[in-house]
Amino acid sequence: MMTGSLSMFWLLVSMLMLGGCALLPNNSARETSSAYTNIDNPVLDRFWDHASRQGKDISGFTLLDNGLDAFVARAVLAQLAVRSIDTQYYMIHGDDVGNLFIGQLLQAADRGVRVRVLLDDISEGRRDLDIALFDMHPNIEVRVFNPFGRNVRRIWQYVTGFGRQTRRAHNKSFTVDGKATILGGRNIGDEYFSHDPELDFQDLDVLAVGPVAAETSQAFDLYWNHELSYPASLLFDTQLDEAASIQRKNRFEKKIASLNDSPYIGRLKDSDLMKKLRDGKASLAWGPGKVYVDPPDKLLRKVGDRSYQMFTELLPYLRNAREELTIFSPYFVPGKKGVQFLKTLRKRGVRVSILTNSLSSTDVSIVHAGYSRYRKDLLRAGIGLWELNKVTSKAERKARKAGRIGSSKFSLHAKAFVVDRKIMFIGSLNLDPRSVSQNTEIGVVFETPALAERVVENFEKGIEDAAFHLELKQDEYGREYILWHGRVNGKQTTLDHEPYTGFFKRLGIGLMRWLPIESQI
Repeated sequence: MMTGSLSMFWLLVSMLMLGGCALLPNNSARETSSAYTNIDNPVLDRFWDHASRQGKDISGFTLLDNGLDAFVARAVLAQLAVRSIDTQYYMIHGDDVGNLFIGQLLQAADRGVRVRVLLDDISEGRRDLDIALFDMHPNIEVRVFNPFGRNVRRIWQYVTGFGRQTRRAHNKSFTVDGKATILGGRNIGDEYFSHDPELDFQDLDVLAVGPVAAETSQAFDLYWNHELSYPASLLFDTQLDEAASIQRKNRFEKKIASLNDSPYIGRLKDSDLMKKLRDGKASLAWGPGKVYVDPPDKLLRKVGDRSYQMFTELLPYLRNAREELTIFSPYFVPGKKGVQFLKTLRKRGVRVSILTNSLSSTDVSIVHAGYSRYRKDLLRAGIGLWELNKVTSKAERKARKAGRIGSSKFSLHAKAFVVDRKIMFIGSLNLDPRSVSQNTEIGVVFETPALAERVVENFEKGIEDAAFHLELKQDEYGREYILWHGRVNGKQTTLDHEPYTGFFKRLGIGLMRWLPIESQI
């Protein structure tokens, strides 16, 4: 027995030592490059000219609140690109949407457009060969941010690099010619663009034309030229011979050809947005905007250093709310300070409404454990708390299935807030400790009352069908409990437990609430 225990001990020690021996190449010789400026883009220049006539620092904005339009907008901008595409993402999956997205970048590169792709390394470890092949294009360069060593399994690097490798670049941006950009919550993958049969993330992006795009380009350059940004050609110890390269390229082209009948390509071919952009008639809301981004050095600094947190710059917008604050956050863990902050707003008479995920709709159950411990405090303060319903009606599920768009399970993924129906934030930032203190994020604050009003009105009109409204009650002994009011199988229902969950799942979440892990979720 003792021998077996010692063997297990030394096995664990060996594995931890291996994790500590993860090696990265010397990155000091990486070349710097910058976003192009003063590009002549006949289509996008029309909107820039309009923005300049509106006044200094004015940009044009349009919301991308469904998956098809969000993909089409990226494809349209890629097709309109004249000199450059700069794109940074936390994840780009190798599924249908991921392949279509890469296909659009390749088409632009074939036209001579310079394409720079910056990826976090959270999920790219098994795709090194595909990324290396993509990077071989003369007009494409791929860099990987905060990479894992390729000589040791990632799980052990997570363990030995806890506090470093667990902190990621969560940024998401797509910028063309420094003149138009898309910012928001979406990664690149089927579930973010209504194409996954199992999960449909309800998300929100904003397309911006004008100075906001130039600010996003500057933010991109900060990350692209940072010491944690490794050229793919330097990082991957892979050699693709000509035959292997041709085989992988042919396989990719066959995959793209098989998707020609997809709803995405159909919508792209007959895109109203494309026509309006080319004709200079796209409907944009005009107003001042400012991009906020965490410095890339945040991943190298002590967790909690507020001087490296863009959230500190967003707080004044929330604090200055006079009448109303509406928050959308899939992972909402306010902490004691956050609860007190929202209570202070309520005492001033500000109406606060929050939409987040229910236990059944979330894709990260442990985050729900962190959030659930604050629900009663929020409800006591008179804060409106809504949790997304995971399913739609039977009729809607049938219609969506017939069109092969979306799924029967919804999960909130949009990260936004609206202040007094005038000022709006959209970006990659969740209101939880991980986004605020650990990861890096990006987003834009813009003042366009028409769009802000539209978002809040849509929330109010659809929330009864889309989410459960939480109510705090007391029993005859003064003990508090929560009721969930919402639709189940198309009928208005009141539940006294987490919707669509069994006893053991609720028990597990209850136990997780006691774990000291809030800073990591």
